[in-house]
Amino acid sequence: MRFGKEFVSQTIPEWQEAYINYAYLKTILQDVQASRKNCDSNSQSTPSLARNLTRRYNRDASVSENHDIVVNTVTQDDEELETTTTTAYETTFLKAGEAGGDFEVTFFRTLDREFNKVNNFYRQKVETARNEALALNKQMDALIAFRHKVMDDKTPSAFDSVSVDINGLASEVGSSSKAREHIALADLMRSDDTSKESILERIRMNKTREITPLSAIKTILKVRKQDELKFTRENLREVEKRLQIAFIEFYQKLRHLKNYSFLNACAVSKIMKKYDKVAKRYAAKLYMEMVDSSYLSSSDEVHKLLLKVESTFIEHFSNSNRRQGMSLLRPKIHKERHLITFSTGFFFGCGISLIVALGLIIHARNIMGTPGQRTYMETMFPLYRFFGFVVLHMIMYAANIYFWKRYRVNYSFIFGFKQGTELNYRQVLLLSFGLGTLSLCAVLLNLDMEMDAETKDYRTVTELVPLFLLVLVIAIVLCPLNILYRSSRYFFLAILFRCIAAPFYTVHLPDFFLADQLTSQVQALRSLEFYICYYGFGDFRHRRRNTCRSNVGFATFYFIVAVIPYWLRLLQCIRRLMEEKELCHGYNAIKYLLTIVAACLRTAYTLNRGITWNITAWVFSGVATFYGTYWDIVVDWGLLQRGCKNSLLRDKLLVPHKNVYYAAMVLNVLLRLVWLQTVLDLKFSFLHRETIVALLACLEIIRRGIWSFFRLENEHLNNVGRYRAFKTVPLPFNYEEDGNHNN
Repeated sequence: MRFGKEFVSQTIPEWQEAYINYAYLKTILQDVQASRKNCDSNSQSTPSLARNLTRRYNRDASVSENHDIVVNTVTQDDEELETTTTTAYETTFLKAGEAGGDFEVTFFRTLDREFNKVNNFYRQKVETARNEALALNKQMDALIAFRHKVMDDKTPSAFDSVSVDINGLASEVGSSSKAREHIALADLMRSDDTSKESILERIRMNKTREITPLSAIKTILKVRKQDELKFTRENLREVEKRLQIAFIEFYQKLRHLKNYSFLNACAVSKIMKKYDKVAKRYAAKLYMEMVDSSYLSSSDEVHKLLLKVESTFIEHFSNSNRRQGMSLLRPKIHKERHLITFSTGFFFGCGISLIVALGLIIHARNIMGTPGQRTYMETMFPLYRFFGFVVLHMIMYAANIYFWKRYRVNYSFIFGFKQGTELNYRQVLLLSFGLGTLSLCAVLLNLDMEMDAETKDYRTVTELVPLFLLVLVIAIVLCPLNILYRSSRYFFLAILFRCIAAPFYTVHLPDFFLADQLTSQVQALRSLEFYICYYGFGDFRHRRRNTCRSNVGFATFYFIVAVIPYWLRLLQCIRRLMEEKELCHGYNAIKYLLTIVAACLRTAYTLNRGITWNITAWVFSGVATFYGTYWDIVVDWGLLQRGCKNSLLRDKLLVPHKNVYYAAMVLNVLLRLVWLQTVLDLKFSFLHRETIVALLACLEIIRRGIWSFFRLENEHLNNVGRYRAFKTVPLPFNYEEDGNHNN
């Protein structure tokens, strides 16, 4: 692999603007190379004596490397750093008067600008890491004191020895004046005059302010909260868990910083070697001496912090077991397994074979022309199409993962997956094709279209096959055993619960993202409703649906089920409006309110035909569609921006082909208009009504899949603009100031 591609593949996506612009520097070198070729072609017309004198001059000049460039060090103010001045580097090209020298001047001017950008960015991040290390010092002191209090340990030696070790976490790396002041304060806190009890008197546990169902109930019941610090084993476990997560996240930041320094130094070295080769100069050695002496390459603060974090974490969070501690700090990256690829292909082949077999059986038996075909489409088909909707949604999700990976969208960070547990597209396809194969097998098991001539009945066992399959899928999702990606299953269930309990939880991106996915699975939810009615209240032994159709409760829930996902999103928007005080969440709530009204009116029209229902359904559906389309394209995707360099799009695009964005916008509009079939009541003689409903639901799932890719792309670009590559981990303890403590 060429260095350029390897360089891009190893960069942190959210920091891509802070890296050396290696590709742009290569384009400047191409201009330098072109100018050198022109000079060489012109020099061929000069006399041989002049060429010999020129070659001799070049050989003599090569002895002194300083004749090409001079690198100067200057100081400049930097308001972003705590220090008032920073070091910058300026390179003077001494042979600018030669033919084509202006391109080389441009090259060094650009290289200096890029290197100074990288050097300053690295210095800022290291300064931030120092401050975080100092905060973790204080947190560890509080944890050890808390642990001793809970365990009732009266031995002071253990505490003192630990304090000295934790003190090294930042004392060896502090270089700025403010960092030294922090360390002096930390040393003062660790002096002999400060006891464990005094530390405990100065701290309070940081309780999450997030409202939960339990806390909401306590608020309603006016249960008095206990603000004092309780020294219980439960609190100790909570503190250890939160601080362990903070250490792991901090360690990952340090590793990324170390990799950032190494990659950029390598990029400068590579580009200077290319420059010497193209321009036939000897400037690389001198320039790299400057790079090696710069803060980017010479600072060993990150390395020392890494060692101290490792020793502290291993000692206090893994019982001095280095292998266990390092496995937590450096989770193993799951490698691609050939078994997954083979199994995915196997299930895909099985699915295709079963579809072909199903078509041949229907054609051979002439099932479509039998009287039982209508009964089958109104009873068994709604049961099985649920699995079809789920499989299609999983395939779309797998496709999104593939393209997120290809265009370097950090989806695992955005969704908050634990490192190493996120599923790749092959694993998602394996699950989807496996479920599809299982569903097709179940369809073939009870494809009987006619009832038994003697008993006038269907076989009970075969009629229960869809129910058995549904129970099996639910059991796998809820299975506590560590099989079939348990962490991902439990992550999904946790987010699903937060969606259902929307008013009681602070809304994060995974919460509303999943709720948006549910809005495209209305027909799947109605299929679940039909499961309950068909097997609970219907006469499934005779394959009759009339019991459900005539049931008032079923008709009522037919409305309710259609609006449940939109209602959850409405509650999430209201919750975010109350917490964040941003009007955009209120406008988003109006969008879902209009969608709820439109969905109810369309459902009412399908059940109660009439001009009034038709007109109202047209009006509200049109308004909701226009509102939703505008929100998708402008707000969620960030497109149609004015004054951007990409017409009707945005300034930054991850997909190199602009036509993809234009096509996505057009498809979004067209697929949002599938509701027209409901109000126009279009009928096709060769398609059953349930088939049309299923096809329209599939189109909505496809639209949601397209929406998901561009929605996450826009979120990723927002993170890139803020250089946000790590999640914020709340620390367990809060040190109170003396004035606050006295209060």
